[in-house]
Amino acid sequence: MFDPQVVLTVLVLYIAIVVSPGPNFALISKLALRGEKTAAWGATLGLACAATFYGVLAMAGLSVILERIGWLTRAVQIAGGLYLIWLGIQSWRHAGATSPDDGAEGVNLEQHRTTSFFRGLRLGGLVNFSNPKGIIFFVGLYAVAVPSDAAQLTKVAILAASFAVEIVWYGFVLVVLSSPPARTVYVRAGAWIERAIGIALVVFGIRLATARA
Repeated sequence: MFDPQVVLTVLVLYIAIVVSPGPNFALISKLALRGEKTAAWGATLGLACAATFYGVLAMAGLSVILERIGWLTRAVQIAGGLYLIWLGIQSWRHAGATSPDDGAEGVNLEQHRTTSFFRGLRLGGLVNFSNPKGIIFFVGLYAVAVPSDAAQLTKVAILAASFAVEIVWYGFVLVVLSSPPARTVYVRAGAWIERAIGIALVVFGIRLATARA
């Protein structure tokens, strides 16, 4: 039978992890502060889809396969770390540059927004998919909070609620950081903010690439 208490327990633990600073937060912050709201929404969806995919893997018990081919997990981990480092370096290099949305006049605005959305979707998906520790998090979370005999409806509810948490939290972050007050701060100190985000991404990338799988 459906067990709302299990769903609530998982969500409390899940929220605690999602709201903690990390590469996902850094990515959304960067896009939102630059005024790239469309790309930020795309990235938010990409992050949520990748997290849900990892959740499905954990629910299906496919994490055992990853454990048996540890070299592949390690390779993905290193590649993911290098990708975050590359994003950080790009953020530093282009610190203070004009946002693509600021120069959207004279082009097809709808096409520009569509392109920005899918660019953000790709970025969000890659950032989350490049961190194989996500599957470890889900396996650990479900092992502690979800009974092995939990009903299928309970598991589906957990996945759906977790997806919603990702959308709501990062949606809240991008709305706040793309607001006029935040944009005012960014205009005054945008270069330093992007450099700080770049440094954070590089640090996250180094930690991911050098950590043991």
